[in-house]
Amino acid sequence: MPHNTPEEATQSPPAPPRSRQSYRHEAFLWSSSADFAHGLVPFIQDGIDAGEPVMVALVPEHSACVRDGLDTHQASHVQFVDMAKLGRNPSQIVPAWQDFLTSHSGYGRPARGIGEPIWAGRRAEEVLECQLHEALLNVAVDPEIPFWLVCPYDLESLSDSAIAEAHRSHPVIIRQDSYYGSPSYEGWAHADVMFHAELPPMPGQPVEFTFTAGQVDDVFALLATEGVRAGLWSNQLINLATAARRIAHDWLAGGAISGMIRIWDHPRALTCELASTTVVNDLLAGRRTPRPDDDDPLWWANRVCDLVQFRSTSIGTTIRLHAWK
Repeated sequence: MPHNTPEEATQSPPAPPRSRQSYRHEAFLWSSSADFAHGLVPFIQDGIDAGEPVMVALVPEHSACVRDGLDTHQASHVQFVDMAKLGRNPSQIVPAWQDFLTSHSGYGRPARGIGEPIWAGRRAEEVLECQLHEALLNVAVDPEIPFWLVCPYDLESLSDSAIAEAHRSHPVIIRQDSYYGSPSYEGWAHADVMFHAELPPMPGQPVEFTFTAGQVDDVFALLATEGVRAGLWSNQLINLATAARRIAHDWLAGGAISGMIRIWDHPRALTCELASTTVVNDLLAGRRTPRPDDDDPLWWANRVCDLVQFRSTSIGTTIRLHAWK
């Protein structure tokens, strides 16, 4: 579907040398495979020629399109990541970029990346978390690091609302024939609003259970029972139930008096929601690699669950754990 360039768009002046640049987070709006390759392959080649580490996180189809534009020598200098696997739960993407920068970049050494968290066919819950992820990238990366990150958005298959959201989370928009500052970019404030907003209501009537300090194991038992009824495979069921129990235990150990668990069994997913009066203001909670001696249940949940949604308002925190069927 067509998307018009905002009237406020203005041509940007030439960028300074890479060694003197700060963090750049840009959305690339494309419409065809030729457009995609024309926009991204030179970006990769320029990085390789400049001796910059390059990480490309795309779904396999788009990764193949980029590889076709690179010769064997160039491709060998690129760290390719399957975004369909990495971004299955979007909460895993920020830590991957942080690990890349820690290993290959740093202050004064430029690096480049291409990250595609949103593609056609993603579930509505996944798209919402990808949009939060894109907003959090404006918080997670130190602005002094010369990291140039480009995020492709398919104009033909993504909705108008998805493209509008890309304008809010990216300070710069790239199109085939233009490069301009986004007039609707909202920066850190946008990530803050999204993180502190309530999650959309779930349809249907859930199974509910209020737990206290002496009932944490009951959280595991309840989810195990509901998981069997829902037909989850064993590892999936155990991971979901263990993640819920660990989060519940962490909340109660941290001072919460009680919590609520709600479980919905839908045709495509079993969803477990944990809620308590605990208030969290750390927008990157669960997205930082913990030290070896740290126990971070949210970090662990982000690795074993199909999707994790985490929000905290002024009255409490809600975490939804999803297991896809």
